[in-house]
Amino acid sequence: MEIVVVGANGKIGKILVQLLKESNEHTVKAMIRNENQKEYFDSIGVKTVLADLEGTVDQIAEAIKGAEGIVFTAGSGGHTGADKTLLVDLDGAVKTIEAAEKAGVQRFIMVSALQAHNRQNWNEKIKHYYVAKHYADRFLVQSSLNYTIVRPGALLDEQGTGKIKIAENLERAAIPREDVASVIYASITEKNTFRRSFDLVSGNTPIREALKNF
Repeated sequence: MEIVVVGANGKIGKILVQLLKESNEHTVKAMIRNENQKEYFDSIGVKTVLADLEGTVDQIAEAIKGAEGIVFTAGSGGHTGADKTLLVDLDGAVKTIEAAEKAGVQRFIMVSALQAHNRQNWNEKIKHYYVAKHYADRFLVQSSLNYTIVRPGALLDEQGTGKIKIAENLERAAIPREDVASVIYASITEKNTFRRSFDLVSGNTPIREALKNF
């Protein structure tokens, strides 16, 4: 499958792009929002498409045209305010879902946040972030797309273990970004993840086994 990674310049995005580039079963394009980000992807031999999540649905649809799958791992980042979170994490996600439907891209993987589906478990300090994730996820579920929603716990910049725990509801815990990227990669064609959502943290079960059996 040809996969477009939205948010390719982020930490999870870069790891996933590398996994897809090295894959024998998929090809990858990195969606970037400005030309300054192109140099990195050129240096590793990955094609880029240019679109801004604060732009129009048509612009995003044009960028992803011809792809067979989308991974949405974009975010406004912790240094921005609630306004940018709503514009990128919520409206940007919704526009990408609309663009996928418009462009005929069926497979869509969303990177969300642990317990985004349960209001009573949201972190009060970043409640706006959870609101954005919650409603973007809801919009995806109600779309025509073949979705998977991955809700990882606290993200770590350390080497992945290749072992995870997934379920509809999990207690707060952490997981390396490398393992999140590997879960996304494995989910692309894992039918047991189609039209399903799950919390994700580090655990004791190998990734592919966990995805097949949850």
